[in-house]
Amino acid sequence: MTLSKNQQIENRRLIRRKEVQEKTGLGGSSIYAMMKKGEFPKCLNLSERRVAWLESDVDQWITERIAEHQVAIEMMEA
Repeated sequence: MTLSKNQQIENRRLIRRKEVQEKTGLGGSSIYAMMKKGEFPKCLNLSERRVAWLESDVDQWITERIAEHQVAIEMMEA
């Protein structure tokens, strides 16, 4: 599958922690703790004091949480 230019740009978008927090509902300390455990996407160092995440990585993490939730619901209903 070939991605359009808009999709390629969107998949490469860097987002800062505030936006990551808004998208996920997690707090900053939770994000860093989960990153340390390998449970959340790693951030990229932009400079000595600035980091960002690939939006596509965060979106994939959200998609995986939703899928896990749906599986758990299906198992409870079975």
